[in-house]
Amino acid sequence: MFTDYVKIIVKSGDGGDGAISFRREKYVAAGGPDGGDGGKGGDVYFQVDPDANTLIDFRYMKKFKAENGKNGEGANRYGKGGEDLYIKVPLGTIVKDAETGKVLADLCEKGQVEKVFPGGRGGKGNSHFATSTRQAPHFSQGGEKGIEKEIILELKLLADVGLIGFPNVGKSTFLSTVTSATPKIADYHFTTLEPNLGVVKSEYGSSFVIADIPGIIEGASEGVGLGLQFLRHIERTRLLLHVVDASGVEGRNPVDDFNTINEELKKYSEKLSKRTQIIVASKADLIQDESKYQELEDLAKSKDMKIFKISSVTGEGVKELLDYVTETLKTLPKENLIEVEEMEKVYTLEEKEEFKVYKDNEVFVVEGPAIERILRRVNLDDNESMYYFHKCLSQLGVDTKLKEMGVKDGDTVRLNDWELEWYD
Repeated sequence: MFTDYVKIIVKSGDGGDGAISFRREKYVAAGGPDGGDGGKGGDVYFQVDPDANTLIDFRYMKKFKAENGKNGEGANRYGKGGEDLYIKVPLGTIVKDAETGKVLADLCEKGQVEKVFPGGRGGKGNSHFATSTRQAPHFSQGGEKGIEKEIILELKLLADVGLIGFPNVGKSTFLSTVTSATPKIADYHFTTLEPNLGVVKSEYGSSFVIADIPGIIEGASEGVGLGLQFLRHIERTRLLLHVVDASGVEGRNPVDDFNTINEELKKYSEKLSKRTQIIVASKADLIQDESKYQELEDLAKSKDMKIFKISSVTGEGVKELLDYVTETLKTLPKENLIEVEEMEKVYTLEEKEEFKVYKDNEVFVVEGPAIERILRRVNLDDNESMYYFHKCLSQLGVDTKLKEMGVKDGDTVRLNDWELEWYD
């Protein structure tokens, strides 16, 4: 089964918590804090698997999680870092953020490995929070959480040339004639239900990969039939062979078919619609009305396109077409057809922390990533820890924001599940 689109859940590892510990030895009085730092969470990587050609394995395994970092321990012992997670995918796989649609990685080269989500940083032990006035801190820093997201994996075939056109126009027959590929061929619509790849070798030793894309129909760009599933496989091709049935034996108009397919390409991707095309007038051995082919020739001239009349059965025009394709590919650069967005970075304390303040009836609510991280360091039963907590909120600007919103003595301020009474 050819599977080229799946959704999975991926999570990088959480950082381990810093330890709260104090040095206790027989002959050492008041040894001071010695809590070690937590270990870093495991990163998430995507790696090209040379032996895979489909995403079918991901239909049965949907959740992937890197290992969490271990917590720190006493005697300044650091926690062990979490093991990184490597997810193997076929060559040509695109990794997308399901929520935003941003491309996080494009695995289009052999041996390619891309880090998609970094693990959370380990928290600092209480030894880091000792000062001249706070010599025995009973609090430490919690580890940062890893990144968890729903990810889309899309497999886009890596081919130099794509065969496009309506169903039953002769694409599969052409592919089987010029390559060793063996697609299922029969005289009915939608014989091809999945893309087929083949390698064309010229008599001069050069070669190129050609893909038979299943028949695109009107409405494909809106998802009619399996349109979207098929259209994505054309995106990486450098050259399109637009196969049109020039015989008209099924009562179709070749020019109308050509225009319809190109309209679908344009709706799907403006960039794709401008890809270099060659018109291939197939089934030349069945042509009875030359006027239909003449219309195609006139269309090719008007669009400054090359046209070849071929018959995969008799071999007419096939060699000439392949020779021209070989020479044309030499002039078309292998560009990066997929733009990779800047990956989301894990939060670090050095970056600007974010929070928001709003009123819920008469309660002032303070929330955000910055607040959550500060709360993970606090020990409610320790006065020094609470003093440190208030100092962090003040440095963050929470006090200033609350005053701007009119907070006064006795008002309730909620931070996550904690409700505190405000005193200035």
